[in-house]
Amino acid sequence: QVQLVESGGGLVQPGGSLRLSCAASGFTFSSSRMYWFRQAPGKGLEWVSTISTGGSHTYYADSVKGRFTISRDRAKNTLYLQMNSLTSEETATYYCAKDGAGTVRGKGTLVTVSS
Repeated sequence: QVQLVESGGGLVQPGGSLRLSCAASGFTFSSSRMYWFRQAPGKGLEWVSTISTGGSHTYYADSVKGRFTISRDRAKNTLYLQMNSLTSEETATYYCAKDGAGTVRGKGTLVTVSS
């Protein structure tokens, strides 16, 4: 079955950086568009970024454009999200997903941005 396991979250100061990873299995990762979503405490699921199957096309929410970078390693079946210049408003659980609605996603990794 589909498994998506996120890692790399933690506590970071405002302005800091983190790199999230998502290990994928149970489906053909190389043929799947992949997505990152996030959910802040008490709020709904928010789309963050999308990457094409080959990795050459990437898309970002306006709020993260220029600061976040999505990438993938097809040999390792792993998705990444490099996050720079983080703000406290970006404290959230971050999920990787294999569908555009975020319904098929992992359990998430918590990112806390605080001084």
